[in-house]
Amino acid sequence: MRIAVIADTHDRLPNHVSEAIRGADAIWHLGDVTTPAILRRIQELGPPVRIVRGNCDTCDDWPETDSFEVEGCSVLLIHVPPKRAPAGVSLLFHGHTHVPRNELVGKTRFYNPGCITRPNRGAPASFAWLTLQRGVAPEWELLFV
Repeated sequence: MRIAVIADTHDRLPNHVSEAIRGADAIWHLGDVTTPAILRRIQELGPPVRIVRGNCDTCDDWPETDSFEVEGCSVLLIHVPPKRAPAGVSLLFHGHTHVPRNELVGKTRFYNPGCITRPNRGAPASFAWLTLQRGVAPEWELLFV
């Protein structure tokens, strides 16, 4: 399963990014979409979309967190990263900092795809591809846009 992971679009989604993620098996947005129009645009790309609400989002229909199992991994999507992951979470995806991350914290791998539209702290604009296959270590590929 190949998943496009994006965060912190802040009401903008460059055309080259939307075209790049169109072929994903799924799209995960880690918050700060800011407008339902951007979410609709992402949903119109075709793949199933999971979204969590960020601190700049006002849509109460979007959950603050989303936890689920996929390809044998326990996953948590959240916008603001916690210091520690809840027990049992193997992969934690967050946005908020606008800085890419791939870090093992305790037994949990923390990932942040960075920010497509407003990167922070010298980081380039980015999003990520996640490849998950049961019994195989996750593959995380950061793309600079």
